[in-house]
Amino acid sequence: MLLKSFISTFLLTTLILITPAFAKVFNAEEFSLKNGLRVIVIPNNRAPVVTSMIWYKVGAADEPQGLSGMAHYFEHLMFKGTKKLKPGEFSRTVKKLGGNDNAFTGQDFTAYFQTIHVDYLDTVLSMEADRMMNLSVPEEHFKSEKKVVLEERRQRTENDPKGLLGEQLRSALFVNHPYGTPVIGWMDEIEEYEWDDVKTFYDKWYAPNNAVIVISGDVTVKSVRPIVEKHFKKLKPKENISRLRPNVPKAIGNTEMVLEHASIHQPSFQETYIAPSFNQNKDDALALQVLEQILSGGPTTRLYKTLVVEKKNATSVGISFSGTALDYGTITLYGTPKKGLEPEALIKDVHQEIANLRENGVTDKELADAKQQLIDSAVFARDSLSGPAMTIGYGITTGSSLDDIENWPEMIKAITKENVQSVAQKYLDPDAPWLRPAVTGYLYPKKAEAPKEVKEEKE
Repeated sequence: MLLKSFISTFLLTTLILITPAFAKVFNAEEFSLKNGLRVIVIPNNRAPVVTSMIWYKVGAADEPQGLSGMAHYFEHLMFKGTKKLKPGEFSRTVKKLGGNDNAFTGQDFTAYFQTIHVDYLDTVLSMEADRMMNLSVPEEHFKSEKKVVLEERRQRTENDPKGLLGEQLRSALFVNHPYGTPVIGWMDEIEEYEWDDVKTFYDKWYAPNNAVIVISGDVTVKSVRPIVEKHFKKLKPKENISRLRPNVPKAIGNTEMVLEHASIHQPSFQETYIAPSFNQNKDDALALQVLEQILSGGPTTRLYKTLVVEKKNATSVGISFSGTALDYGTITLYGTPKKGLEPEALIKDVHQEIANLRENGVTDKELADAKQQLIDSAVFARDSLSGPAMTIGYGITTGSSLDDIENWPEMIKAITKENVQSVAQKYLDPDAPWLRPAVTGYLYPKKAEAPKEVKEEKE
């Protein structure tokens, strides 16, 4: 159950954070239980509905070596029964009550959520508390779910050339770091899971002191606290929960990859740099967010206007900054050249536009427009149920404080032209890379094989 549109959700999450200046963005409140469980409540009384999410501070980057994909596989198993619930009964119950539920896994977290009438919050939290500590998966479901995950990987990665190339590029970028391992795992390692591996993973990470509950909707702390205490107060915390990860070493060599595939009809490129996450360097990450908007925030911004509209060298082009991570973030340049132009030529054009920004900076208007565009895009998103819960869950599990999230607009407003130019110089200079050079991938249509020469036999 990998999140179907992780990129779209991330962009929504990012935009929600940057809303017009309020005393607080979400007016969230929180409390904690003695066993370490943290609970955040976001009141929204427009309808008698809630989105309840439980976020565990464990993801693909926390898996034992050789067991890639374990966090995602275990996410599947959390729906396969407890001592009280039969396999599939959790979701059947939610559906019977008129709600919906799902889950998703990232590098730094695993999250489970339900959207349901507020009257049934007690029911879903009861089931969440049960599977937090009492998971019991029949052997046949353990084996069958492995086949489900393998098929999911075939469909989403093995049969998707963009997915395959992206996976290989990330692996080359994050040398010596688990971010280089795909969330869904490597095929041969998924096949080798044993129940003891799964049980060890569960026993280590699934505990109240490693979880955050975020509830958004027609609730208050006063109404939520008794329900949470009723179901979670008795659960015991676990010891020795720590997240130890290696650093990415510095490097000087460039990495390029080329993939040809029959399903590709137009060549394209992707070039990814390592950058700091919000957790590593909040100020630079904020400036990178504004830089992304200036370069690639719409049809009137630099890259699209210059390379698609004016020069007509591309059919699409852009930059994406991903900074919501416990460790490193990434900056990705991407583009599809016009017919007849090689992607290598388009990369040079993109590099030239960024070089101009590094040398000459941005204008007052570009800075003001970028901030306003980000604000405008998020005005209505903050009114949803799931959006605020997603935003806070992503932030809390990747190192941000609740105050950071609530006060995001003021931090964005403080970004200057000098901040934007500085991060462009620091993180987007191919000749002086930060930490290590970018990795570059080219996707091409598969070339037709030349017909084999047929030799005539002599009589």
